[in-house]
Amino acid sequence: RTELGSRIRRAFVTEPGWALLAADYSQIELRITAHLSADKALIAAFQDGRDIHNFVARQIYGVDEKDVSPEMRRMAKAVNFGIIYGQSPYGLSRQLGISVSDAAEFIDLYFQRYRSVEDFIKATLDQAKKNGYVTTMLGRRRYIGGIEAQSPRNLNAAERMAVNTTIQGSAADLIKLAMIAIDRRLMTTRSPARMLLQIHDELVFEMPKAMVEEESKRIKTEMESAMKLSVPIVVSVGSGENWL
Repeated sequence: RTELGSRIRRAFVTEPGWALLAADYSQIELRITAHLSADKALIAAFQDGRDIHNFVARQIYGVDEKDVSPEMRRMAKAVNFGIIYGQSPYGLSRQLGISVSDAAEFIDLYFQRYRSVEDFIKATLDQAKKNGYVTTMLGRRRYIGGIEAQSPRNLNAAERMAVNTTIQGSAADLIKLAMIAIDRRLMTTRSPARMLLQIHDELVFEMPKAMVEEESKRIKTEMESAMKLSVPIVVSVGSGENWL
């Protein structure tokens, strides 16, 4: 997202007559969180196509949508992702430049509004402590060492790992299913299009320019239908002569 990052992406170029196509899952970890927690408010927000950070800010602060300031949205976004990453009040305070007590209060307000998310996190930690492992949506298992640790530092790390694995591991399940389906089609049809890279929630392809419009639609459909969630899966697609 920085100027340096843009320069790095711009350095990756295609052969003449070819194009790079990047397809990116939109806020997939938050969507998976909504699905796994079955939180009605978050599910409704995604189903209605709302700006999820604006929506959360509006509900936590108790203001109308038009009254959500950029600062309110920034704080809501930090908490939305902080919940997934197991961020502590101290970590959130450092990120937002606010006091630890204010950060703790903001997290408490979030869980008061989205109790199903808190219940999901607690259930995930209970499973980890009972079984010694957690699973992704497709049943991949990760053992969590130190989940019974007495040291707060070690325990917090294990708890973060347990929640991260369940959510981010399920996002990995999704994109791997999409990659398998797309690769199978490209191989079967002997398409000149090539799947080059996976970077987090993004897939990068290379193909003749003449194929971009048709392949964009196919890839978007395949990625969005790779797994069924209780909220829409949204993929944005862009193309050009360089990765930027």
